[in-house]
Parts: sequence; C-alpha cells; structure tokens
Amino acid sequence: MQVAADLIIENARVMVTMDDQRRELAGGWLAITNGLITDIGGPDRTKPQTVRRLDASGCIVTPGFINTHHHMFQNLTRSNPQSHEGDFFYWLRTLYPMFARIDEEAVYVSAWVGLAELALGGTTTTSDMLYVHPKPFLIDAEIRAAQELGFRFHPTRGVMNLSEKDGGLPPESVVQDDETIIADCERLIAKYHDRSHGAMVRIALGPAAIFTVTPQLLQRLADLSEKHDVGFHMHLAESHLENEFCQEHFGCHPIDNFKRLGLASDRAWGAHVMYARDEDMAKLAQWGVGVAHCPSTVFMMGGRHGTVTPVREMRDAGVKVGLGCDGSSSSDSASLWLEARTMLGLQRLRSGGKRMGGMDDREAIEIATRGGAAILRRTGELGELSVGAVGDVVCWPVDGPSYAGAVGDPVRALFMSGPNAPRHTVIAGKALVENGRFTAPGMQQMLERHQRIARRIQGYESPEPQ
Repeated sequence: MQVAADLIIENARVMVTMDDQRRELAGGWLAITNGLITDIGGPDRTKPQTVRRLDASGCIVTPGFINTHHHMFQNLTRSNPQSHEGDFFYWLRTLYPMFARIDEEAVYVSAWVGLAELALGGTTTTSDMLYVHPKPFLIDAEIRAAQELGFRFHPTRGVMNLSEKDGGLPPESVVQDDETIIADCERLIAKYHDRSHGAMVRIALGPAAIFTVTPQLLQRLADLSEKHDVGFHMHLAESHLENEFCQEHFGCHPIDNFKRLGLASDRAWGAHVMYARDEDMAKLAQWGVGVAHCPSTVFMMGGRHGTVTPVREMRDAGVKVGLGCDGSSSSDSASLWLEARTMLGLQRLRSGGKRMGGMDDREAIEIATRGGAAILRRTGELGELSVGAVGDVVCWPVDGPSYAGAVGDPVRALFMSGPNAPRHTVIAGKALVENGRFTAPGMQQMLERHQRIARRIQGYESPEPQ
C-alpha cells in the first residue's frame, strides 16, 4: 500500500530541478514526505496520494535559494543616514556604537523579521554572521527565531577580539577575549550543530575580518573548525582598505595571508572576495575555498568597495560561488531574487553577454542553489529537486504583466524580467510563504517591536513623527 505524501507541488509551468542532469520538467510536480522529496515527475507520471497540494500553475519552480552571507542584526540600522557619508571603515566606525546596544530581544526580533524577509524573497536556507557580542547568548536568540519559523539556518558564530586600543577597528564595547570566544564556540557546536541529513541547524565559525581578529585567534578558530568539522566563514579581500591593512601588517595580499595563517580549506568560504587577482582563482579552487558573492553591496555602498567580484573567472577556474545578500545596512535588502538579477547584470556588463563569457538565467539559478549547497558542503541534499533532497522549494510566478511575452523560454526570463516574489516558499515540506503571504502568525506585532528596538539602537528615542 502506497503511503500518502505530506505535500505535492504540482502544475509547474517549468520545474527547474537543478539535479545532476539539470532536468527541466514542463508541467512538473514533486512530492514531499517527512521534509524530504520522495517523488518527482512530469504529466506522464502518476502522482502519489497526498495530504495537501500546492498549485504552481504559471510558475517557474526551483530549489529554494541559499543565502551564503548575511548579518540579520543589521536590519536594526537599515539605511541609517549617518553611516553612508564616508568610506567603508567610516561606515563600520559609525555603526559599531549602535551595534553595542543590541541584546537578546533585539537579536531575536531582528532575526525573526530578517528570516521573514528572506522567505518572501525566495530563500530557504541562510547563513548569518553575528559578529558583535555585547551580551551573551545572542546566537541562541537568532537560532530560537529560526526554529520557531522552521527556517533552515547556518549561523556563524561571529568573532572580534582586536579593538582600537590594540590596533584594530572596533571599539572595546563590541569585542571579546579569546577564551570567552572559544568557550562559546564549543558550547554552540555541542548544543546546536546537527550533522544529520536534512538538518535544520548547523553551526559555523565566523571571524569577522583580518582587521578585527588577531592572527593567533584566527589560527585557534581554524583548528576548532577542523576538530569539529564545521564551517569557517570570514570577510575576505572585500575592499582596498583591507588590502592596504594586510600589506602594512603582514606584507602580503589578503588571500595569500588567508593561506599563510592556515585558514584555507574546503570548510572555508569568504564573503565578497572582490579584490581577488587573476592568480588567486586557481588558488581558491585548489584549496576548496568558496566565495559568497554579494552583488548589491557593490553599488549600494556607493562604490566604496570599488570593484565587482569576478564570478565568471572564478567559476571557470572551479571556485565554488554562492549568492549572499549581505547585511541589511549595507545592501539594505534581502531578496536573493534581486541579488541573482543584479549578479546577472553585473557579470554581463563585465563580460559583454553570454557569448563573450557573461552569464544567463540558468547559471544564475545554479549559483543561487547548487552553488550555495556546495559552499555549505551539502551537495545532493540542498540546492536541487531530486529524490532524497530536502523539500525546500520556491514557486516563482511568471504569468503576470512583467513576464507577458516571455513565451519562448520562460526560465531565461526569470531574472531578465521582473520584479518577482514567490507565490510559495516551502521549507522542509511546510509553506512559510503561501500565495504570496507569510504564514507564520504575529508579523505586525513583530514589526512594531522591531521598530521600537531600531529607534533605540539608532538613538532616535523620541516618538516617531505622525
């Protein structure tokens, strides 16, 4: 007797599986049971019985997008006007005193709202780097939000121990001592890290940057990553100021310094990596180091990062590349659809179109799905629609006015046209977005809490003008 599926998603205009064969199924459907995909097919295959159905008519159906770099707590300082008046280091120095005011409630609420924003933009798995710890148990607070919502979460335990008085960038109020950091990393791994197939929470270690963490602690964190076989995530080659810092203090380029300190491995991925040189591509591929590409940050930060990550060259060299939305006070939004479209445009601008080495929509989908899965070392489990993979699925409507006329190849139109937001976002077989609406209760109350906390964090203590 056939067991009924928990959910069937059916009637896709095109189901872009991103499986090993890159199958695309017109009229495709898939079944999910106990959080995993148990069957998949087209109109010629008989569907199993099911408890529930979601209609994907008029939709491009893809694996859930995977966000490989974020700072959700920064949505508490989104679009802060004072921070955008100088260079990259000015931006950080302006925000650090605000970040020093966060606490468990602030992190929980910012994570809840941030995860809702991600789901409404098509993300089903996210990494997050929370690198300021003025209070204890902040990672626990954002994990609690993810668990309540049923969001697949890879928090990186952010780290800073090098303050201004020691030659670093952040003030003393947002850094910690080495032993406190190491002990908390050990605690979080022991308490939350789930190695099972389909895991909803996995911990990684996240030293913020070379100018905020001492070389000695970086090496201890790399050893801890190897000891527990957990991820290692760090901002890398993200600005000319970082390049100058590394040349002054270490006499080499940031990517060479990353290797010299023993940080390079297939567990590691760098954020941005915009200042990679031609000779760095083969090195990153050989070491197995991934890259979280955050395209919107390039221009939303007013050119202060100064260049565009060479995604085409990286992929051609075999580097693992995924998408990231970056923090909500630098890119100021968290839609991976928008990031994919921006990446597509920037790479085509750099390269002159697909025939000259640019990018098309299918490759952008692959980077947003399989690319992120490879970085998180979950290939075959995340980032594809195949039997045994997780039931993380997004249905993108392409039947509205902004896609009218895209009849020849609707998949190619997914990012070229738009804007778009999911009709359904499904995580582990449960719809967190259904028919365009966020399904978890309490959104309005959470937004009101978020607004109050954001005003406190940014120093706007007086009531908001009516």
